[in-house]
Amino acid sequence: MKRIDFLKAFAVLPLMTTAMKLDALQKLTQPLGNTPRMPVLFLGHGSPMNAIEDNEFVHGWQQTGKTLPKPNAILCISAHWETNGTFVTAMERPKTIHDFGGFPQQLFDVEYPAPGSPQLAAETKSIITKTTIGLDDKWGLDHGAWSVIKHLYPVADVPVIQMSLDYRKPASYHYELAKELMALRNKGVLIIGSGNMVHNLGTIAWDKIKEPEYGYDWAIDANERLKRLILTNDHKQLINYQSLGREVALAAPSPDHFLPLIYALALKNENESISLFNDKLVMGSISMLSFKIS
Repeated sequence: MKRIDFLKAFAVLPLMTTAMKLDALQKLTQPLGNTPRMPVLFLGHGSPMNAIEDNEFVHGWQQTGKTLPKPNAILCISAHWETNGTFVTAMERPKTIHDFGGFPQQLFDVEYPAPGSPQLAAETKSIITKTTIGLDDKWGLDHGAWSVIKHLYPVADVPVIQMSLDYRKPASYHYELAKELMALRNKGVLIIGSGNMVHNLGTIAWDKIKEPEYGYDWAIDANERLKRLILTNDHKQLINYQSLGREVALAAPSPDHFLPLIYALALKNENESISLFNDKLVMGSISMLSFKIS
């Protein structure tokens, strides 16, 4: 190459670099394209060990994954990210968070290297009017997200973001906030609520930990009552779950694992059906019930 040609080529490099950066920025901020309406999932995630075990609950998630169209991205509301305000993860490479203790090293060695989606984070922020959504670059994917999503998409090739739970707000607030996410279903976004409908760690029957199914009487009653409300679309009573009596109070002594169910139900259209799976109680006071809305 002649010196003059080299200098000309070198001179345009900054312009090319700037153009490439602008193009990348545009791709991150442009709206997601329209798609057929995506299903919604509520997944009873249970023990973190489900991430590495081969059991009926894992099989339920895997089988459900096979029925889903491949999404452009996933938005997960996990019981394990509570914040003052509402945030969405906005980093390009979310870390795998091992937010638990007392488990085998094999579980801590698991990584789920799904990409993030600054694009989806920006769009989520733009469509929410009920509150100001913060863009988070520190959290990542907690076990409420990755321990179940890894069974739906084991290759980790679908971008995932998380939305936090504002611990200051009542269930009615979360229900209305979730409704504002409805448009994302038509953008190829799979929305997942990950918690447990019955979740009382203080009453776990440790002597029944090896049994495939066991529930206290109050847990069975709560599970059946809440399930009927879900199947009859009685969202009003589910939103006011704290007034449903002793059994439900024991089932949801804190809101963190119940609220992801509220998010999923808020996204149901009138003409859609609910398919239940993994409907079993384990360790006395944990319901693994999951469902798909489509």
